[in-house]
Amino acid sequence: VQLVESGGGLVQPGGSLRLSCVASGFTFSSNYMSWVRQAPGKGLEWVADIKFGGGMETRYVDSVKGRFTISRDNAKNTLYLQMNSLKPDDTARYFCATGPRGIGTRGQGTQVTVSS
Repeated sequence: VQLVESGGGLVQPGGSLRLSCVASGFTFSSNYMSWVRQAPGKGLEWVADIKFGGGMETRYVDSVKGRFTISRDNAKNTLYLQMNSLKPDDTARYFCATGPRGIGTRGQGTQVTVSS
């Protein structure tokens, strides 16, 4: 299993970023996928997940509902996280992970810093 995240960076409060995660080494289209994050000095926090089939149902932690959107392109083995209206509290290293609630394998992550 290999997961490679990209798209992080420094953004001002209220700004947007789109994270990507390219997956390989497993059947991406048959797996729940998640985003989790870790803020400085804190533990891992599940952010969102997306089901692998059917209606590709999505779930979000309350703090990002209405601001973040998780999506996937099974043809490209790629997971996305569109982040809008970013806040300083969103500053963290973001990881994609296999499985629901981020319980599986994680990538190396991409850093997101929200600061003016």
